[in-house]
Amino acid sequence: MAGIEPYESALDEIPGAHPYPRSSRYHDAEIGVHIQPDGTPVRYAKRRLLPPLTAADADEDTTCHTVNSGERPDHLGQRYFGDPAAWWRIADANPVLDPRELTAEPGMEIDIPGGFAGGGHGR
Repeated sequence: MAGIEPYESALDEIPGAHPYPRSSRYHDAEIGVHIQPDGTPVRYAKRRLLPPLTAADADEDTTCHTVNSGERPDHLGQRYFGDPAAWWRIADANPVLDPRELTAEPGMEIDIPGGFAGGGHGR
């Protein structure tokens, strides 16, 4: 494994050099290195695990949103965080495996985590 530095130490000081932008859900993910049989090093994002959601988490600094027909996770990211790519923050705050589950049923209530900087409009 000699000859390849992890991104955390080698590139964090160079603007734009990190493999994921600061707004990405993977920005803080640990970067691993896999060595292929021919010796070629390949970087990858290690698995990102979330702690289980609790009732206390849901009550802490969240907004409730009623899903409208035709909404998509990226629409909600834009509305609440000013960035359509921030949909993952909403997915992380709700018990879903597939982000499409967030907006699959009009009328469904979902949690929007606090700290949003975008539009911030309520329902």
